[in-house]
Amino acid sequence: MKIAFIHQNMPGQFKHLAPHMAAAGHDVAFITAKPKVEIPGVRKLLYKRHRLANASTHQYLRLFENSVIYGQAVARTMLELRREGWQPDIVVAHPGWGESLFVKDIFPNVPLINFCEYYYGQDDIEEKKLDTIFRARARNAHLLLSLESCTRGLSPTEWQKSRHPQPFHSKISVIFDGIDTSIVKPDPTASLSLQRAGRLTGEDEIITYIVRNLEPHRGFPTLMRALPKILKERPHARVIIVGGDEISYGSAPEEGGTWREKMLKEVQPELDRVHFLGKIPYESCLKLLQISSVHVHLTLPFVLSWSCFEAMAAGCLVVASATPPVLEVVRDGENGLLVPMEPEALADKVIEALAARDDLEALRTAARETILSRYALDLCLPQQVALIEETG
Repeated sequence: MKIAFIHQNMPGQFKHLAPHMAAAGHDVAFITAKPKVEIPGVRKLLYKRHRLANASTHQYLRLFENSVIYGQAVARTMLELRREGWQPDIVVAHPGWGESLFVKDIFPNVPLINFCEYYYGQDDIEEKKLDTIFRARARNAHLLLSLESCTRGLSPTEWQKSRHPQPFHSKISVIFDGIDTSIVKPDPTASLSLQRAGRLTGEDEIITYIVRNLEPHRGFPTLMRALPKILKERPHARVIIVGGDEISYGSAPEEGGTWREKMLKEVQPELDRVHFLGKIPYESCLKLLQISSVHVHLTLPFVLSWSCFEAMAAGCLVVASATPPVLEVVRDGENGLLVPMEPEALADKVIEALAARDDLEALRTAARETILSRYALDLCLPQQVALIEETG
C-alpha cells in the first residue's frame, strides 16, 4: 500500500503510525514543512509556503487565508508526486493548518483520513464579546471544509470528537494516539540533577508541571497563584516547571512579554525552590515524571495534553483540573485527584496530596492501569492500522 502522511510538524500525532507502516513494508511518504526530522523507511517531501496572509486581509479571514496558502503548498507537492507517477492508496493528514484542503482535488478517488483534533466553539472564548465570538466561528472555516471533504476522521478522545459538528460524527472514529508504556513507566531508581538543587529522586518532595508552553490555556497562571501557599505549607517541596515562553494557544499578555515574566512579577515566589527548566529533552521529562511526588495538569476545555497521559503511565499522583477533557480520563479519588481551576483550591489539593502521598499509592497504580487498559500504544496502534486498511 502507498500511504501519504501530511503534517507540517513531522511526525506530530503520526510518530508511531508512520514508522510502523513503513516497517510493515508499505511505501510511505511524509509531506511536511519540517526539514530536520527523518523517519527510517519514510520518504520525506518538504513543502514551502510562498507567502503569509496579508495584513490588509480582514482579521477574521487571516487564519483562513494562511490555511489556503498551506493547502496550496501541499497541493503543489502532491502534483509533483502525480507527475512522477506516484499515487497514494490513502492519505492521512492533520487538517489544522489547512494542509489537507485540496488533497481530494489532486487525488479525487484516493481515500482521505483527517486527524480531527479540535473544532472551536463559543465556550473557547474567555470574553463574550461579539468580535471574539465572530472570530471563533470564522476560524473553523478550513476545518469544516476539510471535514466535509475527508473520507473518514480520527479523533483521540470522545470529548474531542464531540466538539465537531454532529452531522459529521458518523465518519469520525475515536482512537487515541497511543502511549508507549514499555518506555513510559514507573522507575523507583530514577533521578534527575538540577543545577540549583543537586540530585533529586523519588524520595524528595517534588511537584511537577509539564506543558509545551506556559500559558493560560494550560492553567499556568492558576498554578503560579497557588505556589505561595503550597511553598509555605510544604517547606521541603520543590516545584519543577517545564515549558517554553511561546504561545501555542490563546494570546500573549496584553502588556507584552511572556506569561512566565508576567506571573513571576505578580506572584514573586521563592525562586530557590521553583525551577523553570524551559523545554528539555524527552528523556529528562520522563525522569521528572518518574520522581514526581505530585504532578499538576491543568487545562481549559481544550485538547488534553499528552503529558497528562504520560504522567499517568509513569505512575504519577495526578492533581488535575475538573474540566471536560480531563473528566473523560481522570476519575476523582480513583486514578487521580480533581480540583476546580482556581488557585486556592489547587493549593489545598496539592498540599493534601503531598501530606498523604504514602497513603495514595492506589491512585498511582490505578492511573497507570487506566493507560494500560485504554490508551496504550499496543492497543491503539492496531486500531489505527485497521482504520487505514478499512478505508484504503
